Amino acid sequence: MATTTTTSLAAASRHHILLPSRSGPSFNLRAPNRVRLCPAFPSILCASTSSASPQPTAGGEEDEAGHAGKLSKQSSWEATDGQGDDYLYRLGKEAENMNIAVGARSGVIDDLFVGKFLGRDSDIVFDYRQKATRKFEYLQGDYYIAPAFLDKVAIHIVKNYLANNLNIKIPLILGVWGGKGQGKTFQTELIFKAMGVEPVIMSAGELESERAGEPGRLIRDRYRTASQVVQNQGKMSCLMINDLDAGVGRFGNTQMTVNNQIVVGTLMNLADNPTRVSIGQKWRESDITHRVPIIATGNDFSTLYAPLIRDGRMEKFYWQPTREDIINIVHRMYTKDGLSSEEVSSIVDTFPNQALDFYGALRSRTYDQAILKWVNDIGGYEQLGEKLLKRKNREKLPTFIPPKPTLDALIESGDSLVAEQELIMNSKLSKEYMKNLED
Repeated sequence: MATTTTTSLAAASRHHILLPSRSGPSFNLRAPNRVRLCPAFPSILCASTSSASPQPTAGGEEDEAGHAGKLSKQSSWEATDGQGDDYLYRLGKEAENMNIAVGARSGVIDDLFVGKFLGRDSDIVFDYRQKATRKFEYLQGDYYIAPAFLDKVAIHIVKNYLANNLNIKIPLILGVWGGKGQGKTFQTELIFKAMGVEPVIMSAGELESERAGEPGRLIRDRYRTASQVVQNQGKMSCLMINDLDAGVGRFGNTQMTVNNQIVVGTLMNLADNPTRVSIGQKWRESDITHRVPIIATGNDFSTLYAPLIRDGRMEKFYWQPTREDIINIVHRMYTKDGLSSEEVSSIVDTFPNQALDFYGALRSRTYDQAILKWVNDIGGYEQLGEKLLKRKNREKLPTFIPPKPTLDALIESGDSLVAEQELIMNSKLSKEYMKNLED
């Protein structure tokens, strides 16, 4: 009997007949050249063929449990999301994946393709995308912030960040409106810098496009960008839209476009659902946007769509600086010129009912004569192009000595500005050009 067994085993070894394998943790040893130990008789090597056992998958081998293993221990190509679906398949199925933290990012998808030649992240524009906010480094100096303006903006920002803790209805949008040139945008930027807010800023020129739906999508994209600043950088942010009425307001017989309607509808939807913002991708329950406030400026909000400016969606704030505010703002503007508070008060009383930018134009007008003298010193108008643009790298321009504005010079400049304002209002040359159409 022993002889028969030995002969059978020798024949099996000679003809590479596979013996049935036993599954278990104690029989998982592998030999080189795709030959394994026979479970029944460990001293006999048994060849592996496709007819007797499944082939390993491409790039992987059987694991301890007998299933196909992963590509590598660090690979996440086979990862699943919270619903058990394939993670990468779900990302590819979405129309627009704005989760820019997903990609060839270190520790996120697969370290095999990240490398170190570009640092730890191969997405070299990732940092650039995060610089969509404003920090206002150019605001250097001691500026005056009106207390009423500061209180309104600060309260609106704080209330929206505490929305989850307050059992009240909080409007998402703050509409700051008032006369032209009253410093609405500038005061808001000063408050942002004082509070450490890094806003995402839009202008009225971005509220129209040759493509239908593009401005509405841009608003949602900018809103999500501000939300990502809060989530990723831990800094306060908001979305600011300058001159909203100029972009979507209705003036006389102006045409209402599809984009105007979409922009208004987008803002209304954001006010109603500030934490669910879609930019075209498939909806996900886990895609929750951090609520960030919206601040819009304008001159006449009565031109806006009435449901947009209702109290539940927009908090309105009419900004008309008082005489004290104007004097303080203008005095800080003229601090370097050495003007006293009494002289500034005299200028404000000489030109009443003027916007704040009028007093800034006064100071600019006093530089005109000094600039003309500087042009003559460098060789006249004929030499401007060569001196300003074509000079050598080390060649310096002649020193410009700024004038020191005096009270008399400022009042003289103010008189010329007022004369130009009255000339425009009295001439009305457009009516002269169109007089044949009025008959």
